[in-house]
Amino acid sequence: MTDETIIYVLDTNILLHEPFAFLSFKEHDVVVPMTVLEELDSIKDRRKDVSRDARVAIRALEDVLANSTPEEVLAGVPLASNLGGQDQSPTGKLSIINDYSLEQKAETLSFNENDNRIINAAIHIQNHNEGRKVVLVTKDINMRLKAKGAGLAHVEDYRTDQLIDDVRFLTKGYHKFEGDFWAQIKECESETEGRNTTHYVKKSILPTIYMNEYLLDEGEHFAGKVAGWDDERVAIQDISRERLMSKNAWGIQPKNIYQGMAMDALLDPTIDLVVLTGPAGCGKTLLALASALEQVIERGLYDKVIVTRSTPEIAESIGFLPGTEEEKMAPWLAAITDSLEVLHKQDESMSGSMNYIMEKANIQFKSVNFMRGRSIQNAFVLLDECQNLTASQLKTIITRCGEGTKLVCSGNLAQIDSNYLTAVTSGLTYIVERFKEFPGSTTVNLNGVVRSRLASFAEENL
Repeated sequence: MTDETIIYVLDTNILLHEPFAFLSFKEHDVVVPMTVLEELDSIKDRRKDVSRDARVAIRALEDVLANSTPEEVLAGVPLASNLGGQDQSPTGKLSIINDYSLEQKAETLSFNENDNRIINAAIHIQNHNEGRKVVLVTKDINMRLKAKGAGLAHVEDYRTDQLIDDVRFLTKGYHKFEGDFWAQIKECESETEGRNTTHYVKKSILPTIYMNEYLLDEGEHFAGKVAGWDDERVAIQDISRERLMSKNAWGIQPKNIYQGMAMDALLDPTIDLVVLTGPAGCGKTLLALASALEQVIERGLYDKVIVTRSTPEIAESIGFLPGTEEEKMAPWLAAITDSLEVLHKQDESMSGSMNYIMEKANIQFKSVNFMRGRSIQNAFVLLDECQNLTASQLKTIITRCGEGTKLVCSGNLAQIDSNYLTAVTSGLTYIVERFKEFPGSTTVNLNGVVRSRLASFAEENL
């Protein structure tokens, strides 16, 4: 007779990715090998961002196991009483296995590496729990392959923060109708107020709709944006392709309809969060910076521009090199200075213009390290390359934004440098899906490379 509850063996990177991950397995049992505790211990005192997560994970485990005897810890401690008093029954147990006491056998992997010890522990549990499914959970792809090769039947990635199975299903921020939009509409009521016209059409034309979702057809004129809906009707704000393509920010105009939609969202003061996705060279950074300068200098909507981005090195430390925070960040934020050069290449003195604009717009280069604990008021915040951030890191930054602040998150899911993130587990994917129904946000996938014909060919064929 098989037991339907599963035994999950956690790798260290799972607890670093989400320190409370061991509480996410509902009625199933969770095992933490001693090697994982050793690795958390070695990481917790480093002067790195990941050390905080290690300390949080250690404290969380201590809270669960504090009042248990050694025998209870080995057998498994019920997790129900540790979930904020909520009735979570039936719930699983948390236990620790001393993998250092396991015997080295001919068929087991060498004990020289920590990964091997954890795999051996999972195989040991599998061999002693016939009839129960034993799963090793790790974000390390190579470790998953090694575990399979060593004889472990089940290995998985940690997926509780994964909202979609394939990045192809990621919300693009717009819906394209085949043919002509108006040819498909049988009933329509319209209201005009000033320059703005709102159409009310039957909800059946859009089975799934999101606030601020753009609507396009294959014609040359129609473009709309979802402004609201009820059980029967959808309110569509008529913005027309011509109006989108005539948008202007700091001398920059859209080169295609996708850039037009992005610029519409970037220049809309009622939108607090704009998420720009798309391939390299589609104009994400340039449009965001041009819109920032337009709204800070020309319109006076914001007091400053804060620019930050994620790189593996910055996320850990910005080093001991001489210079201010801005000077240390400058090499990593060359994409911003490149875009500033494009915006001012026609000026008589480009470097003079850039220095003047950076001072006038109060452009500040900030490290992700120092975002925690801040409260950013009345600023235009540009977070570049955020495909390399986890969901929790993005949450840290988004929750820093106070009144009057607009946040622009941009990234290319085909260029992820993080060891443990994929396109579907990236924080960028997470916020696109989480915020698609939030009325104060817009997502636009900039489909099409406009940097150069060389970049366009490379994106399509390499």
